[in-house]
Amino acid sequence: MQTIDRNTSPAINEIKKVDILRASETKLKNGIPVYHINAGTQDLVKIELLFPAGMWQQTAPLEGSAASAMLQEGTSKRTAKEIAESMDYYGAFLHTEITHDFAMVGIHSLNKHLPSVLPVVEDLISDSVFPQKEWDIYLQNKKQAFRVNNKKVSFVSRKKFAELLFGNGHPYGHNVSEADFDNLKRDATYDFFRHAYTAKDTIIVASGNVTDATLKLIEKHFGDMKAEGGGEKAGGEKTETTKGVHYIEKKDAVQSAIRMGKMLFKKTHPDYCAMQVVNTIFGGYFGSRLMANIREDKGYTYGIGSGIVSFSHAGYFTISTEVGAEVTRSAIKEIYVELEKLQNEKVLESELSLVRNYMLGNFLRSMDGPFALADRFKGIYFAGLGYDYYNRFTETIRTITPERIMELANQYLKKEEMIELVVGKK
Repeated sequence: MQTIDRNTSPAINEIKKVDILRASETKLKNGIPVYHINAGTQDLVKIELLFPAGMWQQTAPLEGSAASAMLQEGTSKRTAKEIAESMDYYGAFLHTEITHDFAMVGIHSLNKHLPSVLPVVEDLISDSVFPQKEWDIYLQNKKQAFRVNNKKVSFVSRKKFAELLFGNGHPYGHNVSEADFDNLKRDATYDFFRHAYTAKDTIIVASGNVTDATLKLIEKHFGDMKAEGGGEKAGGEKTETTKGVHYIEKKDAVQSAIRMGKMLFKKTHPDYCAMQVVNTIFGGYFGSRLMANIREDKGYTYGIGSGIVSFSHAGYFTISTEVGAEVTRSAIKEIYVELEKLQNEKVLESELSLVRNYMLGNFLRSMDGPFALADRFKGIYFAGLGYDYYNRFTETIRTITPERIMELANQYLKKEEMIELVVGKK
């Protein structure tokens, strides 16, 4: 019997190349592209319809999220209860989602039940009626949830930070108020739905055990969807960033929410991959410098992190945490201490090696299974990139130098360009 030496760490094998199973493309007769990934061992499929009906395309605040939510509230043929019972009967999972850039209607189902559940999905998209009773209940519940959340420093800081980044008139930056719920109209939201949830600028992503029969069913139920309409705005939106230090007082707050950051760039920028490495070292994982200093050493918070966010039309860098109100200024000071170290001291090879292995390993885990592969595809599709992006990403992780990291930190993370927001107590 072989004895395992538990005093010696196993050898680390460097990840040099990542082979990704790529999505294949077909088109429906109305022009909708269907990107499908046939993988996995279970007779399960996930079908996602992605429409240009996100925050970017909405014509009034909350319109996109309301339209998305109302899809499951009834059609001219089915009530909300009947829709839910139908999904339960076949063991399917129906879900809707809205992001900054698109809206999604998705279904998880066994292949054998697709002939029964896809007609329901088709009905939602083509014949939702936004019943007045359900609309009133939805609006009442959302307004009440907003009132509760608006007392939380984390919620207020997230909304205000987006406003400071983009401006209140920008689709990504509007700071929702209670008045927006009062101004939201059912008829206008329904018109938005009818205009945006069409075949124009829409894609379908199918993953799992995608067979020829699956594709034929997709054609049957969505190939006749009308192609007029579409939700894309005609032209860009002006960004009005407000830099500097900002404070929103919450007198009864036990903790203060800190949000810091700046406008950066989208995933298409040549330095995006390298800045992901910089961010990971700084605050992008549990072993990051911000966590080591502000959580482990100082004990100011349970968690702190930084991130680089890329939408279809903009990107930004952010730092976020919640700390005890009495250590708010001390925490901000330590954030800048770690930023200055990143700009003025070379990263040791031991730390860089750890971050490389973490990022490459995490990237491999993010492709585990057909549904994860579908997410990888969407990540490049909506950025206007191809699969070669992932080759550049892994190569950058493997080859970036301490000198380059320091150069990028100085170029893109200047203290004087940062927005500094505190919600709570100084």
